[in-house]
Amino acid sequence: MLRTGILNPALLSLLARVRHTNTLVVADRGFPSWPGLETIDLSLVDDVPTVAQVLAALRPNFVVGRVFAAAELHGANAPGPLALHLAALDGLPVTFEPHVELKKRVPFAVGLIRTGDTTQYGNLILESA
Repeated sequence: MLRTGILNPALLSLLARVRHTNTLVVADRGFPSWPGLETIDLSLVDDVPTVAQVLAALRPNFVVGRVFAAAELHGANAPGPLALHLAALDGLPVTFEPHVELKKRVPFAVGLIRTGDTTQYGNLILESA
């Protein structure tokens, strides 16, 4: 029985299948479903869990080479919530691009983790190292 780290068996299974340069989407509660893309829905209520919390849980178990995020993230959120969101990315190389371009990467991901996050444009695409 697992006692620490990620306890969700579906999420552990998904992480185990990510290989070098594969991508994984960590999305907010409003992110659309993607036909054929395995989705692990962790959402409970608004902001539980957040994208930042999920990323914090993933980082010890998932080697992130780089992150893709929406450029609109900066202008769409208040400074406090934005700072918390960006703090989760500390030390990671981040490419900010238009949200429309970010969504074009989604079909190529191994899977999608949906959170309860309400941060506008808070979706991240993690590329494994």
